[in-house]
Amino acid sequence: MNYWLVKTEPEAFGWAQQVAHGVEPWTGVRNFGARNNLRAMKRGDLAFFYHSNTGKEIVGVVEVAREAYPDPTAKEGDWSCVDMRAVAPFPTPVTLAQMKADPALADFSLLRLSRLSVAPVSAAHWRHICGLGGYRAKK
Repeated sequence: MNYWLVKTEPEAFGWAQQVAHGVEPWTGVRNFGARNNLRAMKRGDLAFFYHSNTGKEIVGVVEVAREAYPDPTAKEGDWSCVDMRAVAPFPTPVTLAQMKADPALADFSLLRLSRLSVAPVSAAHWRHICGLGGYRAKK
């Protein structure tokens, strides 16, 4: 299994909407690096659900329910999306400030590649952040 981080602006599409919708296409990615990361995702992979701009915190975990396919919102270009399913909220959201202050996360993708909306997460960072947020995987 691989781990990821997906960023969204909660005003546009937040955790509550992801939960309410169940399985939802992760559309609108228009960065080649992020698109390639979407294409690398496999069914069953897990991702941190990160609220950017407002909140700036990891608020939950989603699972890849369907692997990459053409993004139906793309008017032109070769863009992809995946379907995501809400797994569980973080009991305690993990803030960007918390992550920046944590030496164990110095090379965390969110901190190194802050503009990338879809980024890989190492297994070590996944475990550490899950611990900070009080999230215990059911899998």
